[in-house]
Amino acid sequence: MAKFTKIIHKNNENLLIKKFIQHFKYCVSRKRKNRFSFVLTGGDSPINLYRKLSKEKGIPWKKIDFFLSDERYINEKSKFSNINICKKNLLDKVNISKRQIYKVSTNNKSVKKDSKIYENKIKNYFQNKKAIFDLSLIGMGPDGHIAGLFKENIINNSEKNVGFVKREDFTRIGLTLKCINNSKAIFLWAPNKEKIKIVNKILKDKKFKYPASFLKKKNSLLFYCN
Repeated sequence: MAKFTKIIHKNNENLLIKKFIQHFKYCVSRKRKNRFSFVLTGGDSPINLYRKLSKEKGIPWKKIDFFLSDERYINEKSKFSNINICKKNLLDKVNISKRQIYKVSTNNKSVKKDSKIYENKIKNYFQNKKAIFDLSLIGMGPDGHIAGLFKENIINNSEKNVGFVKREDFTRIGLTLKCINNSKAIFLWAPNKEKIKIVNKILKDKKFKYPASFLKKKNSLLFYCN
């Protein structure tokens, strides 16, 4: 079953966002040297969080580099594009440079080629050493999927940091389970009360039926509204 270092639940999203920001600022403050690598999630669930985060004072944005947990293989200007959502609600609202954003390319009409490009970006960033992100913010779908990881591709023995999955709705490029679990901290974000059912399921999931159940316990926090 899914286990977390800490479970944070509040009655509404605004209170949950406040707790997230406290933990986020603490993680950033602990990184006294070098840059802080922050993996963003897409979809609708982090929109209010991103908007509040963009207005928060005291965050050293210039030292933070941004990655995506996954991206839908569509035009970047689409309303369903995760980088578009992240830019509109966070990245375009804070004082950072384009060099701090490591987005997933979806322009080469080859999901295999573009997943390799993202893989190389990550390898170059970590200087060909083990990719260990400082913080991975991970969203969760109503079916328990996380990032671009679904039932059909969650058990992945690949040594790669990036993979892809083709589905009826969207083809996606995203981080592998191994790469996400290598993160120093993982924040699973489920602010909508509609997610209570799936949260309860993963907390009781002894047979690992849901992708979210595979997240490592160490330094992982679950944020949800009840």
